[in-house]
Parts: sequence; structure tokens; C-alpha cells
Amino acid sequence: MSTPVNEGTTDKRAISPVADWFVRLVKGMLVGIGFILPGLSGGVLAVIFGIYDPLIRFLANIRHKFMKNIFYFLPVAIGAGIGIVLFAVVVEKAFGKYAAQFVCLFIGFVAGTFPSLYKTAGKNGRKATDIWILVASTLAIFLLMVIGGQQLTEVTPNILVWLGSGLLMGLGLIVPGMSPSNFLIYFGLYDKMAIGIKDFDFAVIIPLIIGFILCVLLFAKVAAYLFKQYYSGMYHFILGMVIGSSLAIFPTVVFPSFTGEQLAMAGLSFGGALLFCVVLFIAGTFASYLFSKVEEKYPREEIF
Repeated sequence: MSTPVNEGTTDKRAISPVADWFVRLVKGMLVGIGFILPGLSGGVLAVIFGIYDPLIRFLANIRHKFMKNIFYFLPVAIGAGIGIVLFAVVVEKAFGKYAAQFVCLFIGFVAGTFPSLYKTAGKNGRKATDIWILVASTLAIFLLMVIGGQQLTEVTPNILVWLGSGLLMGLGLIVPGMSPSNFLIYFGLYDKMAIGIKDFDFAVIIPLIIGFILCVLLFAKVAAYLFKQYYSGMYHFILGMVIGSSLAIFPTVVFPSFTGEQLAMAGLSFGGALLFCVVLFIAGTFASYLFSKVEEKYPREEIF
């Protein structure tokens, strides 16, 4: 996880501007993919890659060091856009066949950074109340994704529906652990959204962006206030959301991909599909481990 540089720090080198820009671009791409990958949340990946806290603080007080923050988050935004568009193409071409494998890669990201997230959550101390918050939020998001989503029905897309979908995606950033894509699947909108993004259909893209921005701007101040006043409780709440949403991926996305019909569609045997999942899970875990090591070695400058 990123660590602000303190005055007088001499034992850690500063990352070069080009490398730092590229790292933020890659993080943005992964967060963007998280926004449209079923079972995951862009907010979860933002937390994992150390983007969530500074982004919420910036959006809550957007005039503070405005240009410096804009330049800092520019590669993140560019990367997120690239990730969303590229994965929209992947969704149309291959995700239906290899859903479990794609998702396992990102579960690996979560698993690889869990120790760091747990340490960060308890940096101001950890009380019994915090553990109960963690358990409660884990169960809540798990039940919401596994049980609650089954009650939703398909809707006909229009500009208001896409605006609402953008609001859902914004909540996926503000509330880590909430997977907007899962709800879009339940509403029958997910594949239509992916095709609209891939084809640059502005009747889909513009209301999505407007809804996303409105949601983030409306709720960023609330999130920033809660973090300032209740840091430990809020971070354990988020950690529980990360755990619960990750666990919910298995019954909602991974397990259904191992039916005979889905395996035949993917052209994989049960053993082959399982091996593919394990390999990508390990790759995701290793990648997130490398990210954490890079950030420990090259902490970013505190600009917020």
C-alpha cells in the first residue's frame, strides 16, 4: 500500500516521475476493469491499490490543491477509461465463456493484498467493536449479492436506466465491495452496457458518465467525513465489504461456470477449467504482491 513520504525520510528512494505515472495508469486500468467485471467492485481495487483514500479526500474538497490532484489522478482516469473499453471488448468476445477464470484473477488481487489491508485498518488500534463491524459488513454484502440479487428483474434500457446504472457504478467506487456489474446482470443490462461501450454508443456512455459523476460528487463528502471521524470502524467496514464481495463471487460467478453446459461452451474439461482458475488466481496474487512491494520501496509524495 502507498505510504506518504515524511520530511526527513532518507531510507527510501523516490520513484521516477515516468515510472510513477505508468504505475498509476496500470492501477487505473485495473480499477476500470473492476467497474465492469461481475463480482468485483472498482472501489475494492481502488482500496487495494491505495487510490481510494486520497481520491475521496480530493473529491470531498475538490478545490484544495486542485491542479496538483488533477495531474496526480489524470493517469488513473486515463487508465480507468482504457480498462473499461478494453474489457468491454473482452466481455463481448470471451467473458461468457471464461467468466470464472477472469474473476479468479481479480480474486487473487484481493487475496494478495488482504494482509496489507488488515494492517492498514488497524493502524489506529483495533477494538472488539471493529471486529463486529467487519463480520457484520462481510455477512451483509455476501447476502445482498447472493440472495438479494435473485429478486431483481430485467428492465428495458433507456436514458434514465443508463443514468441509474451510472449511479450504481458510482456507488461501486464510494462503497467498496458493492459490485455494480452484478446488479446490471440481474437487471439484464450488463451485456447491453458492454456492447454500448465497445461501440462508443454515446446514448449509453453519456448518461453512464453523468450518473457516475453525480453519485461520486454527492457522496464523497459523506465518505470523507466518516473516515475522518470513525477511521477504524469505517476501514473495518470496508474490509468486511471486500471479504464478503469476494466470497460471494464463488456462488454467483465461479461455481455456475463449472456446469457441463458452461464447460462445453468454454471448450474446457473440469480439470482444465480448475487449473486455469488456480493459475490466474496465483498470477493475480503475485501481481498484487509486486504492487505492494513497489509502493513500499517507492512511497508516493503526500500531496493531499
